[in-house]
Amino acid sequence: SGWEKGQVERQVQFVRQKLFCPKLRFDDLESLNSWLVAKCAELGRRAHPERQDRTIDSLYQEECGHLRPLGQAFDGYVEKRVRVRSTCLAQYDSNRYSVPAKYAGCHVSLRAYAGRIILVAGHEVIAEHKRRFTKNISYFEPWHYVPLLVRKPGALRDGAPFVEWQLPAAMNKIKDLYMDSKGGDRDFVELLMQAQRHGMEAVEVACDLAVGQKTMRLPAIINLINQLVEPVIEPLPDTHCYPQLHVIPQADCKRYELLYATQEVR
Repeated sequence: SGWEKGQVERQVQFVRQKLFCPKLRFDDLESLNSWLVAKCAELGRRAHPERQDRTIDSLYQEECGHLRPLGQAFDGYVEKRVRVRSTCLAQYDSNRYSVPAKYAGCHVSLRAYAGRIILVAGHEVIAEHKRRFTKNISYFEPWHYVPLLVRKPGALRDGAPFVEWQLPAAMNKIKDLYMDSKGGDRDFVELLMQAQRHGMEAVEVACDLAVGQKTMRLPAIINLINQLVEPVIEPLPDTHCYPQLHVIPQADCKRYELLYATQEVR
């Protein structure tokens, strides 16, 4: 009805005057949303204009019991089909976002939300990035390119996806050590592949142990990783309650000589 439309418009005008005047500036949507939550909480603590003895928040909480529950949140995004370049990058607007190397040359679905970019192949989410509003910039997830290092380990030194890669302190120490030795880049690539197989947590713990034990050679670190990820062997149950043999078998290796005989072994 008409009066509802006018009421909504007045509420919008009230919020605009209280929260957006004078004009504000934020670096990103997260900062804006955090500020809005704090300001709304501040407004909610004020006295209600018609019930001065109650706050706006307290009356709202009382009213919530009479409201319909919220339905499923609207999944609002713009979707388009994009082709992944040979550089493992998919473009949206004027920026490029990386995907796992195995999808290079494939067509994937790109979903653009207000604050994030999601890339989907089939029904599987293959990459997620914070949405950027810059111009002509490539945004890399280094792990997307690790499988390519198996063929070109030298790219680990100056490849664009790895230049600003922040690894845990222990892994960085091992990386610096390996990079100073011949063939060390290939060893560190193998360590990264171990992280993809067994998870970053296990590899990080193994690297911490290796640095502490000063055993930073690749085979020693892989051995530590295997110790961390292999299943725990349950102890054997107590066998005293089982029937016991009265005649203990005796080992007699000469029995195997009977295998050379032609007669049947009884």
